[in-house]
Amino acid sequence: MWNGASSDTASSKLEALGIKLPTASEPAASYANCVMEGGLLFVSGKGPSGGARGKLGIDYTTEDGYKYARETAIEILAVVQSYLGSLDNVKRVVKAQGFVNASADFEEHHKVLDGFSDLMGEVFGDSGVHARSVFGAVSLRGGLPVIIDSIFAVREER
Repeated sequence: MWNGASSDTASSKLEALGIKLPTASEPAASYANCVMEGGLLFVSGKGPSGGARGKLGIDYTTEDGYKYARETAIEILAVVQSYLGSLDNVKRVVKAQGFVNASADFEEHHKVLDGFSDLMGEVFGDSGVHARSVFGAVSLRGGLPVIIDSIFAVREER
């Protein structure tokens, strides 16, 4: 969990967490990784790196899902950094929408998406606190366990 208290930059917080962002992944089909409109950066749905495939509640535990959502957050931050040049150009995380590939009786979707939300708080402090929705899905592309799309407010002075 993050405590929200720090004046460090997002870049230095990532470094302190020992996270090196990968190269931004390419879109999986005919769409853009992200689109900027009216000071908001809309990031297309991303999934975790590493080839995880399966369902929460069958193949994976809630804790596994949390880890996959955190990995997905790293993938998203890589896209944001690639587009903006620096995570320090993020004003705040506005919204996240998660889709969890889960069995019909799985009920901990919100705990899975905490993997994304907690990392945003660790990196952006109070500006990482965001609105959020999470949905269970019968299936996701490529059998991914989680997909998250997100919206970031961008500093005007960048």
